[in-house]
Amino acid sequence: MVVMVLTAVIFAGVNLFLYYLKTPENGRPYRVEVNRIALQIEEGGPESVDLSLYQYVKAVAEFGDAFYESDSDYMIREIDGRLYRFDYTVKNDIGNSQIVIAVNMILTVMTAVVFGVLFYVRGKILKPFERLTNVPYELSRGNLTLPVKESKSRFFGKFLWGIDLLRENIEQQKQRELELQRERKTLLLSLSHDIKTPLSTIKLYSKALSKNLYSDGEKQREIAESINEKADEIEGYVSRIITASREDFLSLDVENGEFYLSDLVQNIAAYYGEKLALVKTEFIVEKYNNCLLFGDLDRSVEVVQNIIENALKYGDGKQIEVLFPDEEEGVLISVRNSGCTLDKEDLPHIFESFWRGANSQNVSGSGLGLYICRQLMHKMNGEVFAEIDGDGIAVTAVFGRA
Repeated sequence: MVVMVLTAVIFAGVNLFLYYLKTPENGRPYRVEVNRIALQIEEGGPESVDLSLYQYVKAVAEFGDAFYESDSDYMIREIDGRLYRFDYTVKNDIGNSQIVIAVNMILTVMTAVVFGVLFYVRGKILKPFERLTNVPYELSRGNLTLPVKESKSRFFGKFLWGIDLLRENIEQQKQRELELQRERKTLLLSLSHDIKTPLSTIKLYSKALSKNLYSDGEKQREIAESINEKADEIEGYVSRIITASREDFLSLDVENGEFYLSDLVQNIAAYYGEKLALVKTEFIVEKYNNCLLFGDLDRSVEVVQNIIENALKYGDGKQIEVLFPDEEEGVLISVRNSGCTLDKEDLPHIFESFWRGANSQNVSGSGLGLYICRQLMHKMNGEVFAEIDGDGIAVTAVFGRA
C-alpha cells in the first residue's frame, strides 16, 4: 500500500511538473516573435518583415475583409493606428505532449517492474516465512505434531525442509527419551522388588541372632555366611541400579560410512578460524595428507568440536593446535592447548561421565563433553585418549581408515 501511494504521488508530481513547463513565462515564445515583428513594421513597414526568419509566426495580415477568420491561432496588435493580425502555431505543445506520453510510459514500465518484484518477494519469501511464525512458539510449548508444509522456493525451500526435519528429530528424541525413562523406571522397580527378598532374609537372620535362637557356633557361622551372600546379592542389585542411572542417558546415534579427512578439517577450520580470532586465540591447523576415514562425518565433527571447546575452557586461551601425528594403522587428530591446569592424577578420569576435576571449580560445565567423545569414537570403531604435554595438554582422537 505504501508503494502504491508513493507511485501515485510520483505520477502526479511528474505530470504537474510537465504541465507547469508550459507557463506563460516559459511556454509562449510566439509572443516574443510578435513583438519583434511589430517593431519591424513600425520602423520599415510590413514589407520589411521576413517571416522565414521566425519559427512560430506564419502570417501577418492587415485589417480587411475576413480579418477575424483564420485556421490557426492569432493575435491582433495595433501598429501606427492600423490593426494587424499575427497568425502563429505552437509547435512546442506537440513536443510537450509527446514528452508527457513518453515520461508516463516510462513511469508505467518502472511501476510494473517494481510491483512485479514486490509480488515476487511476497509470494516467494514473505508467504513461506509467514508459515513459520507460529512454529517456534509451538515447538517451545512441546507441540511437535505441527507439520511444516514444504515449499519448492529456492529461498525458503531448504529452510522449511530443515525446520520440519528438526521438528521430526525433536519428536523422535522425545519418544526415545520417554521410552528410555519407561524402561529405566521398570528396571528400577524390578530391582527394588528383587532387593526386598534378600533384605527380608537378612533382617530375619539378624533378628534370630539378636534373640540367641542359634546357640551352636557352626550354625551361627552358617547364618553369617548366608547374611554375607545376601548382602553381596543386594550389592549386585545396587550396582545395576547405579549403572542404569549413569549409562545410556544420551542418544548417540551414529551412521558409519566413509568421508574424507579434508571435509572434517575444513568444517572445523571454517568454524573456529573466525571464532578464535575474535577472542585473540592463535589457531593453528597443521598440514595433513588427505585420506578416507571410516565413521560418521557429522559425529566426527562433533567429537573434534567437543575437544576444542574443552581446550578453550581449561586452557590459557593463548594457542590451540590441531595436529596430525603419524600412525600407520589409523589416522590421529590431536588437539593441543597451551596452559595445562589438570593434575596428573586426574588425567585417567577425564573421560568419565559427570566427572569434573579440581581445575573446573570456576568453569561451567556438566562433565559430559569428553565422555560423549569417547562413546562416539567407540561407536565409530575408534578411540580417544589424552596426555599432558609439557605446559599443555593434548586430546587425540583415533580414526580408522576406510
